[in-house]
Amino acid sequence: MSDWRALDEELARWADLGHVATLWWRDDDAIDATPALDRLLALRARYDIGLGLAVIPERASGALAARLAEDTGTVALQHGYAHQNHAAGGGKKMELGPHRPAMLVLGELGTGWMALERLFGARALPVMVPPWNRIAPALVPTLPEIGLRGLSTYGPRLRVEPVRGLRQVNTHLDPVDWHGGRGFVGEAAALASLTRSLAIRRQSGVESVVGGEPTGLLTHHLVQDEVVWGFVDRLIGRLRAHSGVRILTPREVFGLS
Repeated sequence: MSDWRALDEELARWADLGHVATLWWRDDDAIDATPALDRLLALRARYDIGLGLAVIPERASGALAARLAEDTGTVALQHGYAHQNHAAGGGKKMELGPHRPAMLVLGELGTGWMALERLFGARALPVMVPPWNRIAPALVPTLPEIGLRGLSTYGPRLRVEPVRGLRQVNTHLDPVDWHGGRGFVGEAAALASLTRSLAIRRQSGVESVVGGEPTGLLTHHLVQDEVVWGFVDRLIGRLRAHSGVRILTPREVFGLS
């Protein structure tokens, strides 16, 4: 069975249950207006779907804000503060870890959120995307204190709201092979990851299918090679054309009007 056929058959199982498979799209590490960003936004516009662009506040430029002002289908999410690793001793990279005082980290995040509001206005959504998709559990309950209402990392979430007023919606498919040269993970692996995420949701009961966590596509416009770009284009095109799929906007995903 081809990998695309396996995906189609999983979507057919959703349709047999009378449900629509929901997905959403997040892209990380935006700092400036670049040719790669133009390519990303053109892809978004071609398929007329929403995009959550995770922006690094401390490095975000006015040119990026001006470029996003031209693209009504893209919103800015907060990607930490400076995307700086503070882990010591060769541990996994973290900016929002336990390595510094919590109040210092929270202060940086508050400064970062104010910077995004100044740059992007209403196009900035109060959603935290931790750099490297990692955040110390002790920091999560403090995020609403600075006005954040959403959290997005990678992998299936443990609960809808890790703390009252903070909705978590993650991503589940990243086509970049971060441990093998930053090329493409391969069509088989990428499609298997997507199909598996959809199957787990379908098999987990009604909550996961209706109103549950949508499956998230994670891309990195500054890193992707041509093979990854081609796959993302094919995947979105195929999903967009499928009657049993709905690609949600970030505002819909996080319940933010």
